Amino acid sequence: MYADRRPQKARDADRYVFSLENFQTFPDLHISGKDFSDHQKVTNANPQQEEYSWGSIELYNWTSLDGNELEGMLVKPENFDPNKKYPMIVNFYEKSSDGLHRHRAPFPGRSTINYSFYASRGYLIFNPDVPYREGYPGESAYNSVVAGVTSLIDEGFVDAERIGVQGHSWGGYQVAYLITKTDIFRCAESGAPVVNMTSAYGGIRWGSGLSRMFQYEHTQSRIGGTLWDKPLRYLENSPLFFTDKINTPVLILHNDKDGAVPWYQGIEWFVALRRLDKPAWMLNYNDEPHWPVKLQNRKDFNIRMAQFFDYYLKDAPQPQWMERGLPAVEKGILQGLD
Repeated sequence: MYADRRPQKARDADRYVFSLENFQTFPDLHISGKDFSDHQKVTNANPQQEEYSWGSIELYNWTSLDGNELEGMLVKPENFDPNKKYPMIVNFYEKSSDGLHRHRAPFPGRSTINYSFYASRGYLIFNPDVPYREGYPGESAYNSVVAGVTSLIDEGFVDAERIGVQGHSWGGYQVAYLITKTDIFRCAESGAPVVNMTSAYGGIRWGSGLSRMFQYEHTQSRIGGTLWDKPLRYLENSPLFFTDKINTPVLILHNDKDGAVPWYQGIEWFVALRRLDKPAWMLNYNDEPHWPVKLQNRKDFNIRMAQFFDYYLKDAPQPQWMERGLPAVEKGILQGLD
């Protein structure tokens, strides 16, 4: 366990209040003297957790395709049986393993799967760390993630035919890149992805007005040069230009007030996927930013994402919104969740 928040000292005594948590332990408050050897739990804010199947989390180690020793987080369902085959969802961003001991209560998040929710429903969740090589962000993700997935398949408890992948923003980009290079995933959810680094490079971040060029040259996208210095790197790392190689059904989330990744990136990709007759759906929550903020939209997104994964990974019935779509004139009237 670890202290999630900075301990707070009493004003007139050597007493401290702090919280302890891990994946299975809610961060209740504790009090202690200054040596923390006699701490005592003083709250019980989440007793209802005992009524639910929760799961466990552990570090998992493997070797990337380019020879790096890596680690990541593996979430297992309650009463995990290594002799059974489980569906698995891969969810990642950059490096997340330092969050191993974070408590993850069920909650309709803005952009990612909820680990305790999916584990309680029989899913494995794998979150691999990704180290990046400048100029090759997509390839770096491929070398790390695919090697981790195949290593887990070799363990014997992953159903190799029922593996999904999910990510948002930079994670959404990596998901889009991965499915142009491998068919190992049965389905994919990609939120707010940059799929065309050439068109995104010349845009601005709507919130701040900053040119987006800095991001591609020097920061997260890690191309390492201008579009004119390294044009092939911009093309090679742009999933849009390899959409014809995709065989994986895709659910895209992209909102029309996104100031970080303009939603025309999602439109470019969705239109390309449909033009190529690929199975694809796009969710758009009007007037929402980089992710759904309003509670009703977060709930709606989480329901649809769960239905999408359940359909492909657990043979659940296909909901109406996937089967026939949801016309704009029905938006807000008919939800198509049945």
